[in-house]
Amino acid sequence: QVQLVESGGGLVQAGGSLRLSCAASGRTFSRYVMGWFRQAPGKEREFVAAVTWSTGSTYYADSVKDRFTISRDNGKNTVYLQMNSLKPEDTAVYYCAATGAYAGAWYPVRTNNYLYWGQGTQVTVSS
Repeated sequence: QVQLVESGGGLVQAGGSLRLSCAASGRTFSRYVMGWFRQAPGKEREFVAAVTWSTGSTYYADSVKDRFTISRDNGKNTVYLQMNSLKPEDTAVYYCAATGAYAGAWYPVRTNNYLYWGQGTQVTVSS
């Protein structure tokens, strides 16, 4: 059974940085894509970034490109989201997700592309 456990959220001032971690267990993830999503109050859950476990290639939503960096550590089975130059509009609950064995032609950006989800971690950016 796949388990995803996020950590690293918190309160930060605008312009600051945070690093989120997602510890994954229960499978061999080599064929998986790992993603980060976020959900602000009253809004739908939205895609933030994805990384392929096998090659480490990445894809980002336009809203976070050049500010956020997703990466994975194979040895630790952990995915990271480094968030820099944070803005108040980045405030949300951030979720780690895993696709299962994925053979799609493009990066999965929809919530229904992902089979497994973490419990979420709150990120609050004050102005």
